[in-house]
Amino acid sequence: MALPEMESMASAIGLSVPVLRFLLCFAATIPVSLFHRFVPGGPVARHLYAATTGAVLSYLSFGFSSNLHFLVPMFLGYASMVLCRKYCGIITFFLAFGYLIGCHVYYMSGDAWKEGGIDATGALMVITLKIISCVINYNDGLLKEEDLLEVQKKNRLLKLPSSIEYLGYCLCCGSHFAGPVYEMKDYLEWTERKGNWKPTEKGSSPSPYWPTFRAVLQAAICMGLYLYLVPHYPLSRFTEPVYQEWGFWKRLSYQYMSGFTARWKYYFIWSISEASIIISGLGFSGWTDSNPPKSRWDRAKNVDIVGVELATSSVQLPLVWNIQVSTWLRHYVYERLIQKGKKPGFFQLLATQTVSAVWHGLYPGYIIFFIQSAVMIAGSRGNNYKYV
Repeated sequence: MALPEMESMASAIGLSVPVLRFLLCFAATIPVSLFHRFVPGGPVARHLYAATTGAVLSYLSFGFSSNLHFLVPMFLGYASMVLCRKYCGIITFFLAFGYLIGCHVYYMSGDAWKEGGIDATGALMVITLKIISCVINYNDGLLKEEDLLEVQKKNRLLKLPSSIEYLGYCLCCGSHFAGPVYEMKDYLEWTERKGNWKPTEKGSSPSPYWPTFRAVLQAAICMGLYLYLVPHYPLSRFTEPVYQEWGFWKRLSYQYMSGFTARWKYYFIWSISEASIIISGLGFSGWTDSNPPKSRWDRAKNVDIVGVELATSSVQLPLVWNIQVSTWLRHYVYERLIQKGKKPGFFQLLATQTVSAVWHGLYPGYIIFFIQSAVMIAGSRGNNYKYV
C-alpha cells in the first residue's frame, strides 16, 4: 500500500501510521500461520517458512533494524549452547536480559507509544523468553532425570537444535509480535508432526477452524468494547485539571473504569495471537477426558477474561493474566530458585516478580507494581509462597 493511502487510512481511524502498519502485520499472522499447515517439503521447508515469514513481518512492521536486534540475543544464545553447554543457561539468561534492558533504556518504548510511534522492543521481549527457555532446556539435557522436575523432563533437549530449527522457533510466523511463549520441544514436535500432532488412524490433529473463529470473534468484541469505552475513560484525563476537582469516590470509580477500559486492548491483542497459533495447529494441546473426548486448544491461551474480571484475590491473577509468561516465570525463575528439599519462601516470589518487572521495562511504575504484587500474593497465600 502506498504511503499516502496508509496515511489517509490511519487518519480515518485515529491511529498513527506506525501503529496501523503494526496492526496490519499483526493481523496478517493469522493467514500466514494458516498457510504453514500446507507448506510442502517436510520439516525443513516448514522451518524455513516459519523463519522467513517471521522476519518479513518484522521488517514490514518495525523496519530492517528489528531483525538485527533479534539476531543479537539469538546469536548469543546459540553460541552459548555450542561453546559452553554446561553453563549456557545462566550465561544466556544474563546476556539476553542485559541486551533487552539496554533496548528498554535506549528506546523507552512506553514514551514512543504515547507519541504514536512503535518499535520492536515488545517483540524482543517475547523472543528473549523463547531464547532463554530453549537454552536452559538444552542445559537440562546434561542433567540426570532424578534431579529434574516433571516439566523439566518433558521440555529438556538432548541434542542441539539445528540453526534453521532455532531460527524457525524464534521467529515462527510472527508469533513473536505478542506471544504466546511456547517451548522448543513443542515447536519441533509440531513441525515434525510428532507427539500431539502425530497422524493417527483418525487422521491428523483436529480442525482448528472453529476454535480460530471463536478467538477472532472474541478479538472483535474486545476491540469493539475498547473503542466504545476509551472516549469516555481516557487515561489522559488523569493529568487534566478537571480530575483534580473531583471528589474521592468519583476519582476512585474513574480509576477503576479507566483500568477496565485499558484491559480490553490487551484482550484484543492476545485474542489475535491466540487465533494465529490455533489456526497453525500449534495451539492444539491434546484431548479432554470426557466421553466423547474433545480437543483442547489452550497452548496459545494467554488470558482468561472472565477469570481476570472476577478474580477474588491477587494470587489468582498469574493464572488468568498473561498466562504463558506467568508459566515461563514459574518454570524458569521461581522453581529454579528453590533449593532441593526446601520449601519456597518470599525470596523466590520477590525474585520472580523482580525479573517480571525488569522484563516489562525500567519504568519506576513497573518496579513498584511488581514488587508490591509479590507482597500481595504472599499475603493472599499466608505462609504458602507458591507462585501459582
